[in-house]
Amino acid sequence: MPHAARRGRRPGSPDTRAAILTEARALFAANGYAGTSVRAVASAAGVDAALVHHYFGTKDDLFLAALELPIDPRVALAPAIAAGPDGAGERMLRVFLSVWDDPELQLPLLGVFRGVVDPDGQRLLRDGFLPAVLGPVGVALGIDRPEVRMPLLASQVMGLILVRYVLAVEPVASMSADEVVAIYAPTLQRYLTGPLG
Repeated sequence: MPHAARRGRRPGSPDTRAAILTEARALFAANGYAGTSVRAVASAAGVDAALVHHYFGTKDDLFLAALELPIDPRVALAPAIAAGPDGAGERMLRVFLSVWDDPELQLPLLGVFRGVVDPDGQRLLRDGFLPAVLGPVGVALGIDRPEVRMPLLASQVMGLILVRYVLAVEPVASMSADEVVAIYAPTLQRYLTGPLG
């Protein structure tokens, strides 16, 4: 007599991890970061929420895994943040340029950035990346009004990515990192600590 099909929650395996990520991407894209819970992702993937935490840790970790970034921006930015708000614009920009100018990271980062132009990608960036990654950066720096300042900083950085790496607009595309820092860092610093109005 054949065994009955197994029912209930899926056990842990590489396939389970992939299923969790698939469901997380879909839910984050559909509902945004705030509207998606670990429990909802677990339910959609047919697993227990504890298994999601086992594989991915926090909701922020799950979100970043769902984005498939080749580097964790929280880890990369940690030294720049630890030194405080004075000069943070330059330090953060140097981290950003070192990551984007790395040939091994640039191609996967371009893939992620190009995905931002589709509506699901836009929502992931707006409702996920900004509050889950950039928001805490502003709080950790101790700046006032991080909910205003960090999106301003993001607007400048996103524009730089588009012009320098996606469209390769000259002369920005071939400027040295030091030249880019000299031009852009004062603006980033103003967004972080300068007057807002």
